[in-house]
Amino acid sequence: MRKICDNIISSANISPKTAEMLSSFSTSLPSDKSYISLLGFCDVHVHFREPGFSYKETIRSGSLAAARGGYTAVCTMPNLNPVPDSKEHIEEQLKIIERDAVIDVYPYASITVNQAGSELSDFDELAPLSIAFSDDGKGIQSKEMMKEAMLKAKALGKMIVAHCEDNSLLFGGYIHDGEYARAHGHKGICSESEWGPIKRDIELLRETGAAYHVCHISTKESVELIREAKREGLDITCETAPHYLIMNDSELIEDGRFKMNPPIRSEEDRLALVEGILDGTIDIIATDHAPHSKEEKSRGLAKSSFGVVGIETAFAAMYTHFVKTGMMTLERLEELLSVNPRKRFGIPIEDGDACVFELDEEFTADPKDFLSEGKATPFEGRRLFGTCYLTLHRGKAVFKR
Repeated sequence: MRKICDNIISSANISPKTAEMLSSFSTSLPSDKSYISLLGFCDVHVHFREPGFSYKETIRSGSLAAARGGYTAVCTMPNLNPVPDSKEHIEEQLKIIERDAVIDVYPYASITVNQAGSELSDFDELAPLSIAFSDDGKGIQSKEMMKEAMLKAKALGKMIVAHCEDNSLLFGGYIHDGEYARAHGHKGICSESEWGPIKRDIELLRETGAAYHVCHISTKESVELIREAKREGLDITCETAPHYLIMNDSELIEDGRFKMNPPIRSEEDRLALVEGILDGTIDIIATDHAPHSKEEKSRGLAKSSFGVVGIETAFAAMYTHFVKTGMMTLERLEELLSVNPRKRFGIPIEDGDACVFELDEEFTADPKDFLSEGKATPFEGRRLFGTCYLTLHRGKAVFKR
């Protein structure tokens, strides 16, 4: 950390040119506070819902919410309408991004046509237009299809980003198959539905040598499988989200804001994820920011849509529970939120990309304050530390408190 002006201390990842830009904004910040500046965050797993579902979120509202959370780059998942499974379809999304985004937005292309799992998308025409290939929201059920996708992606220098879920093990479940589900008569999602496909895909990595990233891991078995695959030297990385690291299924209540896929799991799973974060097995903190309408999230655990929002609270939640408690350094959190995702996904660090936080200011997470159209968050009502005061993207203030 280095001092760049009277009231801003900057991380070592901030370039001198960016520090100079930040210094010019210092007089516009309240003078009675001290600030920390970090490299603008990068979220490799968001759902901005446009085109097709703009009543949930738009590129405009999603990118503004991201900027409020300190993010200057995001990667958008392909469960859209139309699905970005062709050059024509992804270009429709790119036009909206160019017109409306206030930060860098990199779209995924779908692995399979219409995310149906039966036919590969046209990887050749999609590769230059996409950050990577994913069918997030749906797991690739066929081993043969996943192998074919890995080989094709490898030939094009692209990564497979996998939502790992075995549909044959779901049995209509919608929360973790644990104590809360059994005590309240809910249908559970077993852990093997996640770690089983990861184990399968690790076997395929040995055959193909592909680059592979696992989305939103939530189980202790997933952590151990990935840890061993890394020791073996396979080209594998993974992410998890703040709610999996901070909550367990004993904290669930009968409210759709606690329903996401994969679900919040047991305390044993949570502790394994924390260990994975601390020992480097887990590379990236992503949010899986997944907005829905108020009506879609007001049907309780059983009938609400899967997905919660988190891009405006991610840093504060992680800082409060891990940095402020001494479990990790601020520098390590910056790696997880900024450095590692950019490195793994080849996303450049732009001069003038930075976020400025006041770390001692406590606030209550209140969805009414969100810029996102989605308001359903499991962090609602939590007391958190770390308030974003300024986000710069290429030297322009895209958020200012």
